[in-house]
Amino acid sequence: MPRRLIAAALALLALPAAAQAACTGTDLIAALPAETRAELTARAESVPFARGNFWQASRGDQTVTLVGTFHLDDPRHAETMAWLDPLIAGASTVLVEAGAQEEAALKARLAKEPDLLLQDGPTLPERLPPEDWARLSEALTERGVPAFMGARMKPWYLSAILAVPPCMMPMDQGMNGLDARVIEAAGDHGVPVRALEPYDTILGLFDSFTPEEEVALLHAAIAVESDAGDEAITTAAAYFRGDSQLLWEFSRHTALTTPGVDPTAAATALDETQKTLIDARNQAWIPVIEQAAAQGPVVAAFGALHLPGSEGVLNLLQRNGWTVTALAP
Repeated sequence: MPRRLIAAALALLALPAAAQAACTGTDLIAALPAETRAELTARAESVPFARGNFWQASRGDQTVTLVGTFHLDDPRHAETMAWLDPLIAGASTVLVEAGAQEEAALKARLAKEPDLLLQDGPTLPERLPPEDWARLSEALTERGVPAFMGARMKPWYLSAILAVPPCMMPMDQGMNGLDARVIEAAGDHGVPVRALEPYDTILGLFDSFTPEEEVALLHAAIAVESDAGDEAITTAAAYFRGDSQLLWEFSRHTALTTPGVDPTAAATALDETQKTLIDARNQAWIPVIEQAAAQGPVVAAFGALHLPGSEGVLNLLQRNGWTVTALAP
């Protein structure tokens, strides 16, 4: 699985990342040959609710406004918030993947138990080919992570670190993506903010990965390290076009065609990522959304990759008798 897939997950799911304003590059989807782009577009549009970031679900007198988010800062979020602010003001609850309390609890847990991100057994210099470790060491150093620390970190966590290009550093700046703005607006209007999942969910997401799958994921991330700026631009462009599913299909395509990456291992890691990072969480969120909606209007804001697909939040709600319609800001 290439790093741009992890970048998509970071930007469109719930892992923290930083601002993309300093990044420059090429929209790699727009630059594809017309035939390849058409093929990926057709594949993306074959799934339910393939395009769009903003939706409404209704069942009886219950309503939920569903907002697919982009976690990185971007000036275009201001226009979205101008449209979304009245809906937040009229909500009884705002649901997000992680609110301030969850973020604080996760930070406290990691500060108390740093070994949660460390691996047992051989270090990465012992597990990776020398050329991969050399490239990984350099990439980590560019991101402010000493190589000696990276040597003991879990491969999936290092893949996530590599997903944030050096042009997005430092990570304590630019943390004003759409989710953060929704949370701030809810606070301004006195609307309660609740989390869709426990704070430590992220720590268990990769438990189902085998050690071999984790290393394969990291190897693929290292293989495309030079495309950092392009990936940042591609992810943002896809989101603001409402093409998150197309970004996912593009990532799948790249996972199977990146030179030096074992396509079988990449496909296995990709399937596992789909199952654990997206589908399982979607299924767990539906009862939370429905319980909140029974108490009044809800705004639910979460990574845009959770919206489309047969196991996407929109289709799962529709299966439960909700009527789902697109909204245009």
